[in-house]
Amino acid sequence: MTDHSKSAVAEPAAPAASAPVLDIVAIMRLLPHRYPFLLIDRVIEMVPRERIVALKNVTVNEPFFQGHFPGFPIMPGVLIVEAMAQAGGTLLLSEIADRDHKLMLFTGIERGKFRKPVVPGDQLRLEVEVLQWRSTAVKMQGKAFVGEKLACEAVITCQLVPNPAHAAKS
Repeated sequence: MTDHSKSAVAEPAAPAASAPVLDIVAIMRLLPHRYPFLLIDRVIEMVPRERIVALKNVTVNEPFFQGHFPGFPIMPGVLIVEAMAQAGGTLLLSEIADRDHKLMLFTGIERGKFRKPVVPGDQLRLEVEVLQWRSTAVKMQGKAFVGEKLACEAVITCQLVPNPAHAAKS
């Protein structure tokens, strides 16, 4: 016998975990960086020529923690800025057809501010917005968050140049 006194309204389904826009394999197809210098793990949002949001899982196994600082490991600020630049580079290189023949070089940092130490166990959320886009140069505003707290921010400039390693293979 079926009990019809209960509502037939189904419970809402739990939201599905959002799939990454780019996983690590796709990121490695775009960026030339490799371990130990590849500093982004996943892209969770990307609007071409406008914005990217990437994640970096910070683990105690990172090689820089051995010396920065023993007994009180802190991710070096310059590497947080580099992670923002790599996120921006991923956005930019996704728009370049002949990216295997090009490198995106980091050319400047303005208004860099470090607001919160980043330590093992943290997950950095790197939010980068394009301020100016030209065919060979880009200016971006980067922010790195741990949870809802701003850890670092900077304006970053990059330039697209021929890849000398690719020219040597030709």
